[in-house]
Amino acid sequence: NCSMVLKTLHFITRPLSDEEGNFSLAYIITIHKELEMFVKLLRAIYMPQNIYCIHVDEKSPKDYKAAVQNIVNCFENIFISSKRESVVYAGFSRLQADINCMRDLVHSKIQWNYVINLCGQDYPIKTNKDIIQYIKSKWNGKNMTPGVVQPLHMKHRTEVSYREYVHSGTSYVYPTKNIKAKPPYNLTIYFGSAYYILTKEFVEFILTDARAKDLLEWSRDTYSPDEHYWVTLNRLNG
Repeated sequence: NCSMVLKTLHFITRPLSDEEGNFSLAYIITIHKELEMFVKLLRAIYMPQNIYCIHVDEKSPKDYKAAVQNIVNCFENIFISSKRESVVYAGFSRLQADINCMRDLVHSKIQWNYVINLCGQDYPIKTNKDIIQYIKSKWNGKNMTPGVVQPLHMKHRTEVSYREYVHSGTSYVYPTKNIKAKPPYNLTIYFGSAYYILTKEFVEFILTDARAKDLLEWSRDTYSPDEHYWVTLNRLNG
């Protein structure tokens, strides 16, 4: 039961400083296995002033989904993404999972400042306060999504069309013989990490701007689009 969860796992139940209490972070965590590891991660990053969107892979076993739901039910500021994807490694579904959580987070009552995305195998080496102070130090109002102009050895990822295959426990991305059109708005494609720390304003831009929507649509049949989507949009002028 929930009182046992809070007590035995020693979840933090109040902000540990005024600075943290006044600076809420949002987290997107995409998971599909290893419940115990997820609980350890959640316990390490949990603060009552933050908000957490959990995306559980639609392919995950029923008992795993139920166990995650039972944990989430114990907290007002943790929820499961309202729309779940069958996530394929390096597929568009991985990017879509983050977008689904972002849509839920922007409608949240909690006024968060930045969003951080993680997977179930991540674990923090900094405290909540350390993270906030680092963001404030030189990143205030800026996104952390580093990258470079698309290298030659990455060109294949966006030059041909890719498809996701999901069937009876097997899933992968495979190339087709179809050549892709150029990016919309003649955008320069950048490549970087699938992981980020983004401002709330940037998330709202991603969900509403025509260029962001068109790039998302164009990225639907690329290889590992989460490694070019955020960083390309972050490089737009203004």
